[in-house]
Amino acid sequence: MAHQPKPNTEPKGKGKVVVATHRKARHDYFVQDTLEAGISLVGSEVKSLRDGKADLLAGFATIHNNQAWLHDVHIRPYEYAHAFNHEPRRKRRLLLHKREIAKLFGKVQLKGMTLIPLSMYFNARGKVKVELGLCQGKHTVDKRETLKKKDADREAHRALAR
Repeated sequence: MAHQPKPNTEPKGKGKVVVATHRKARHDYFVQDTLEAGISLVGSEVKSLRDGKADLLAGFATIHNNQAWLHDVHIRPYEYAHAFNHEPRRKRRLLLHKREIAKLFGKVQLKGMTLIPLSMYFNARGKVKVELGLCQGKHTVDKRETLKKKDADREAHRALAR
């Protein structure tokens, strides 16, 4: 039986096709800045991503020896690759310019700053990209304030709708 692609996978030239998002990132972190990075993958990883089999929840990025690396992003093994499959949680190299890496390294050295993958997607040219966020962790009090603000905004919209 032939493998059927996922229905939302669009051919090249149609725009951005999101594979995975880190939905709790904006709840758990203050996102200071975002940037797009390429990622070095093997063939079975790309095929698994086309099926939408990725998890960014535990993922983070580091900078080591002037290279950016993505850790703990789970890309499920491609079921038809068998013996030539990849390791699901291996560290993957991020493709960034040296200037971008140097700028990020300076910002990550600040207290409490970390690089979190916010989403993974195929761009219009069919290349896999990762949206990285330069983030600072939120405390529980900050999370409560954010929820209170959302509730107040929701109530205001309801009042205006009436």
